[in-house]
Amino acid sequence: MNVSQTMETEEDLLTLLHIKFYHPQQNCKGFYNLLPLGTRSRHSADDPLRLGRDAQACTYSLADPRVSRKQLALNAYRTPQSPDTLFSIQNLSQKGRLSVNGSSLGYLERMDLPDKALIRFGEYEVLIIRESGEAKASFEVNLEVLTVSPSRETCSCVPGRAPVMDTGLMNQNTAGLRELGPMETDETLICYS
Repeated sequence: MNVSQTMETEEDLLTLLHIKFYHPQQNCKGFYNLLPLGTRSRHSADDPLRLGRDAQACTYSLADPRVSRKQLALNAYRTPQSPDTLFSIQNLSQKGRLSVNGSSLGYLERMDLPDKALIRFGEYEVLIIRESGEAKASFEVNLEVLTVSPSRETCSCVPGRAPVMDTGLMNQNTAGLRELGPMETDETLICYS
């Protein structure tokens, strides 16, 4: 096998990070205008992948003034026990907190990123899924936008009250609910005159 065949084989086996963004106001704001959505991009494993508002300092930037200049960094690494390229995540925001699958990270704190992780900062939810590859020197990133909150899709929402079936009818069992107001922010009350 010659060198060019080896390189082609290695490219096919690059670790791939699927990074999927969601924000509740993403349809009316241009948050993702600076991101290369839907195209795979190759990155060197020895350079951190940064996400934030500053297009000069970050690999990927969000057009949102509420995002920190440097929000987070993903760092690739390897261990002697595993042939896989793994990743850690670090919070680069001095003002905002970042959570990874519900575990909070303060400024400059880092943790290992699991194969599937839900990252939250501000109103953003970012689902990161790692597909293993064998290449050591680089990895690929594919950026997408989700139409539904990944926390709702994966049932990792903050636990609340049990859902109440809305039949539209009032009886003695549901009459008390009318006085309490909506149980969730997207519910509406029926007004009777």
